[in-house]
Amino acid sequence: MNKEEKFVITISRQFGTGGHEIGAALAQRLGVKLLDKQIINEVASRIRTVEDAVEKIEARNPLWRDDFTDFYRNYMAHAQYNGQEQCKTSHELFRAQCDTIRNIAAQESCVLIGRCGFDIFADYRNAWKIFIHAGLDVRKRRIAEKYDISEHDAAAMIVDNDYSRELYTKTFTGRNWTDATNYDISLDVSKYGVNGAVEFLMHCIE
Repeated sequence: MNKEEKFVITISRQFGTGGHEIGAALAQRLGVKLLDKQIINEVASRIRTVEDAVEKIEARNPLWRDDFTDFYRNYMAHAQYNGQEQCKTSHELFRAQCDTIRNIAAQESCVLIGRCGFDIFADYRNAWKIFIHAGLDVRKRRIAEKYDISEHDAAAMIVDNDYSRELYTKTFTGRNWTDATNYDISLDVSKYGVNGAVEFLMHCIE
C-alpha cells in the first residue's frame, strides 16, 4: 500500500474482536476518514425508505445498531412496500451502498469498517484488506464487559452477529466471509489486544 497516493484499508472482523476500535485508531493515526455508520446515513439521505428502516431498527435494537447485516435482514423481513418502493430490492440497496463507498474512496483515503469492503475493493490497486479474528473465550469476555452482560449472553450475541455477517457476505458477494484468501492479512488479536494490534498494523503499513 502506497500512503503517498489515495488508499483504502478495509477491516472485516468477527464480532467481539474490537475490529471497529482498531479501524478507528488506524484512521486517526493515518489522518484519514473512517467509514462506518456514515455510509448508512448517506444512503439513507437519498432513499427515505432506508432511513425509516434504520430508525426503526436502532430503536428496537440499540446495542447492535452498528451492524449493517442486521439492518438488511430486519429491513427485508419487516419493511412495508408500496408503489415505487416495490422496486427497491436488497441488492439495489447494496449497490447503492457500494456506489457511495467508492465515491468517497475516489475523493480521499479512508478506512472502511465491514460492508464487504474486501469485495468492493477487490481490484483496487491501492487497497489493504484486513480480517480481524480471535478465540471465542476472548470475544465472550470482551462483549460481556462491554455490554455488562453474562458470558452466556455474550456468546449468544457472538453467534447471532457472526452468522449475520457470514450470511450477508455470502448473499451479496458469493464469497466466504472467513476465507483468508479474501484478505492481505488475517490477524488474531488474542495475541495482541486492540492496542497491540494497532501498533502491529501500523508497523506493517510503515
